[in-house]
Amino acid sequence: MNRVNAILNHEMFQMYIKKIAIYEKERIFCRHDIEHSLSVARIMYIQSLEKRMDIKKDMIYAAALLHDIGRASAYETGKPHAIEAEIPAKTILKQCGYNAEETEHISSAILNHHHANDEEGFGGLLNYADKISRNCFLCSASNDCNWSEEKRNHGVTV
Repeated sequence: MNRVNAILNHEMFQMYIKKIAIYEKERIFCRHDIEHSLSVARIMYIQSLEKRMDIKKDMIYAAALLHDIGRASAYETGKPHAIEAEIPAKTILKQCGYNAEETEHISSAILNHHHANDEEGFGGLLNYADKISRNCFLCSASNDCNWSEEKRNHGVTV
C-alpha cells in the first residue's frame, strides 16, 4: 500500500481535498471528504473479493481516493467532477508509481463511474460503492435531498 500512502501524501491530492472541504464547509448533504473516499475504497475491496474480481487492492484504493478530486474544479467550472478529475488523477498516479496501463485503468474507472452500470467492471464497482457508501437512513438533511427515494440507501447494503 506504499503507492496509496504516496497518493494520500501527494501535494496535489492534499490541495484538492482542502479545496473541496472549503467549498463544502456549509454543505448539509453528504460531503466528499477523505472518510467518504475511504468508505468507497473499503466497499469496493469487499465487493471485489466477493465477486472474485482480479483488481489489485492498491488500484481500488487509488480509484476511490481520486474519484472525487475533480469536485474542487467542478465547483468553479460547472463541468462534471469525473471529467475534472481525469488529468490531476493521471498526474498523481504517475508520480506515485503507477504504470501507464494501471493509470489508464484507474482514470477510466474514475471518468466513467457515474455512467457505469453496477455490473460493469472496475467503473461499475466504483459506481456501486460510491452510491452505497451513503448512509441516507441516518442523514439529517434527507428531507431536502434531491436523491429519489429509489436511489437512497434505506439500510446497510453490501
